[in-house]
Amino acid sequence: MKTLFLASYFAAVENLFKRFLKQHFLLHKVLFIPTAGNVESYVEYIDEAINIFHKLGFEVDVLDIAQETEEVIKEKLNHTPILYISGGNTFYLLQELKRKHLVPHIKKRIDEGMLYLGESAGAIITASDIEYNQIMDDKNIAIDLTNYSALNLVDFAIVPHYGEFPFEESSEKTVQIYQSKLNLLPLTNSQAVIVDEDDFTIQTNL
Repeated sequence: MKTLFLASYFAAVENLFKRFLKQHFLLHKVLFIPTAGNVESYVEYIDEAINIFHKLGFEVDVLDIAQETEEVIKEKLNHTPILYISGGNTFYLLQELKRKHLVPHIKKRIDEGMLYLGESAGAIITASDIEYNQIMDDKNIAIDLTNYSALNLVDFAIVPHYGEFPFEESSEKTVQIYQSKLNLLPLTNSQAVIVDEDDFTIQTNL
């Protein structure tokens, strides 16, 4: 059973997530991966997301996959009902996921029923390939990333922060260049995509 909650900015869709929680009877325990933010100067969104989980009564296990062993990470993945991957540099994030051979393991756990929550970079990597995001993120940061194949969980490619400061220009340019080549799904900061198996809905926090 594949269930995903994908957003540009988690703090702006808190109410949508609360509604989502009511529809899914979940253990309030989340494995939180902030790794994409390691190479970013602005990371307040990470603390905002963690604070939301705490406010909702979640036990939050923060795990930087760049600093932990593959064995420990996979063990934690095996026992968490929810995986949250935060925003930051998408290429660096994918590099670290591949360095620890986590892509197939995450997909397996999702197939087994683990809920996947992705914010910005964490939402982008659900696509089959992330090269399209090179306008919004610097791919040269990920010097050890040899290809851009990603989780391949959905048949669309999210463009986060569409029309939102400071990404107005880069998000629009991404759409203009890639809309004829890919099934792009632009999301504002107030929108979330909920995926249940092969169906998805876009919800907006009014």
